Amino acid sequence: MGEIVLAAKITHVPSMIISEQPGPHNGCRDAAINGLKKLGDMARELDVDTFVVLDTHWLVNAAFHINGNRRNEGVYTSHEFPHFIQNLGYDYTGNPELSHAIAEKAVARGINAMSHEVPSLDLEYGTIVPMRYMNEPGDIKVVSVAAWCTRHELKDSRRIGEAIAEAVKESDSRVALLASGSLSHLIWENRLVDKGLFTISSEFNKQMDLRVLDLWKQGDFKTFLKILPEYAEKCDGEGGMHDTAMLFGALGWDQYEGRIEMITPYFESSGTGQVNVLFEV
Repeated sequence: MGEIVLAAKITHVPSMIISEQPGPHNGCRDAAINGLKKLGDMARELDVDTFVVLDTHWLVNAAFHINGNRRNEGVYTSHEFPHFIQNLGYDYTGNPELSHAIAEKAVARGINAMSHEVPSLDLEYGTIVPMRYMNEPGDIKVVSVAAWCTRHELKDSRRIGEAIAEAVKESDSRVALLASGSLSHLIWENRLVDKGLFTISSEFNKQMDLRVLDLWKQGDFKTFLKILPEYAEKCDGEGGMHDTAMLFGALGWDQYEGRIEMITPYFESSGTGQVNVLFEV
């Protein structure tokens, strides 16, 4: 019997890559990087064999999609931020059995979902960047789930999360489930973005982000889930916050009563609000 043994909402900001490099921004994202490394260490201590990453940088317009490749390797340059992320090598073993099982469980719930074994189906940076820090040796399997869902309902993403939990339970995998995306996500307009690397673009969004974190700290997940659709829309949640809906679906939705741990405190990045938060499972 498999189990989700670790669950987290994580950042994948591309400025972590420039934080590694010599120059004026060297070390600027150490807190975020160290938070991801800490979560990776926790995963190893819990004998995790598979990271399931809910990736808000994998855009899909129809159906829910899962990367079921047995191996993903390549060299990645971001189309969005080629000046931040370029020539980034990656090589991760997949878990096609779990990927296909998730899709099957979703379809059984009436959700249009597919798992793919297509070698040319690359990973996106919502998976590649956090794996760089959480899975540096590349010894833990990686399953990537599309979570930038443009024509999908959050209630269906909840059911994808439920399908993930059921598929994991019926497998022999020990899984770390990662919702890879920001809180609010209104990137600065182009004329201001270069000066806004360490700030948020909307004070309203920031205050809503902080309120959401307060709700999580208080364990008031029922209230959070009631406001999630409006929060995602009005505060420009990354990928429509489908990653977050999937995460909570897997954790039990409004029946979830666990505690959270702030691994990396809230920080502002290029207009957006970011965190690394561990959810008790």
